[in-house]
Amino acid sequence: MPDTMPDKEAKRRMDALLKEIAERVGPANVLVGDDVTARRVDWLTGSPCRAAAIVRPATTAELAAVMRACHAARQPVVTHGGLTGLVHGAEAAPDELVISLERMNAIEALDPVGGTLTAQAGVPLQRVQEAAEEIGLQFPVDLGARGSCTIGGNIATNAGGIRVIRYGMMRQQVLGLEAVLADGRVVGSMNHMLKNNAGFDLKQMFIGSEGTLGIVTRAVLRLQPATPDVQTALVACPDFTALTGLLGHMGRELGGSLAAFEAMWQSHYRLLTETSGRHLPPLAPSAPFYVIVESLGCAPDSHAELFARALEGALDQGLVVDAVLAQSDTQRQGLWAIREDIEGLIQALAPLFTFDVSLPIPAMEDYVAEVEAAIHHTWPEGRVVAFGHLGDGNLHLSVGVGSADPEVRRAVETAVYAPLSPLGGSISAEHGIGLEKRDFLSLSRNAEEIALMRTLKQALDPLDLLNRHKVLPPGAA
Repeated sequence: MPDTMPDKEAKRRMDALLKEIAERVGPANVLVGDDVTARRVDWLTGSPCRAAAIVRPATTAELAAVMRACHAARQPVVTHGGLTGLVHGAEAAPDELVISLERMNAIEALDPVGGTLTAQAGVPLQRVQEAAEEIGLQFPVDLGARGSCTIGGNIATNAGGIRVIRYGMMRQQVLGLEAVLADGRVVGSMNHMLKNNAGFDLKQMFIGSEGTLGIVTRAVLRLQPATPDVQTALVACPDFTALTGLLGHMGRELGGSLAAFEAMWQSHYRLLTETSGRHLPPLAPSAPFYVIVESLGCAPDSHAELFARALEGALDQGLVVDAVLAQSDTQRQGLWAIREDIEGLIQALAPLFTFDVSLPIPAMEDYVAEVEAAIHHTWPEGRVVAFGHLGDGNLHLSVGVGSADPEVRRAVETAVYAPLSPLGGSISAEHGIGLEKRDFLSLSRNAEEIALMRTLKQALDPLDLLNRHKVLPPGAA
């Protein structure tokens, strides 16, 4: 009997807390039991949510009240957005609560003169893009998960995507934000101006913090002029030197309109076209490297001519050995479908390990070769597929070795991450740290940096209630 008493007391306290929370958000917005386990914590593994409950506030005030109650009860929480992450950042233990921002999904304001859009954290990225288009502007961050990922999640992970080379990451698009702290205090920093040097830029603490310092609830986003003309080509490069030469050439020739430079090693291109048959190969899968080059412009005739001239120059210089230019939006989508077909990679490489790393562009060829050699040394039948944004130093590696055993996973992770440290690379280019990369953080951040991160965490969340155990290695507050 004594062994069951702590469990009974914990259940009593949880029931009391959920009753109090239900009074704040409404009983229908506190999900328990099968309504919790029916939900998934990410799209890749499909693992069910194991949280004690899912709480769905509709306003910042409701969320603040929920966090005040959780703080008083010392109850840890995990925030859920679109659940498109790949680093187990949304996993919740049975003694944790999930805070879902799905009901906070309004676009509150559009300012075509100031070029801003104000959105709640639960708004999907695609809705923001469409709202901007309706007033003749654009929101330039773009990801393959655009229909599912949310603005709050994009901010919490400092999302990148395919247009970083031109517009920067999510951090560059956020003018102001609002966040609820662990104790329920609301930090309102909803700045609408491009220039504001009045003291510390507090919003930067929350961008990329993965929900460990505060829960982002609203944001003021910067919009850009519309670029209605899109020119897209798939090209084949004879070697890595030509590939990097092409990046410089297109950047110079296009005069700042280059928006995407997405590279695919032959391993990726051949797998998703010839090997799997999922896509017809627009170009023969015999070259070592392929690139989707995309340019955004305003004047269709002159922009198309500029893009064609830049491609011709690349062919003349031997930077490109073959090319296909999209003649319609359907053809453009077909080219991008090869690059974005993650489901095809899952089917071919399952059980799949995915990696998102950043390193100096000149080091990429040797780095990928080193990872391939390490994988093949231990798993001769293992496969490494490489693709990525490249123009911004970001590579994605997909690895399949026939086993998902935790010890196997750790060995694969070591093979991928260890070579990054001497290169000054990063174990995470845009997906964050979560649980998956936490133990490798010291490869990309020095002791002083990690100590400062711990200081910030201790200052803002001394009880370690927000996304505990994520990002920082064990021992962090």
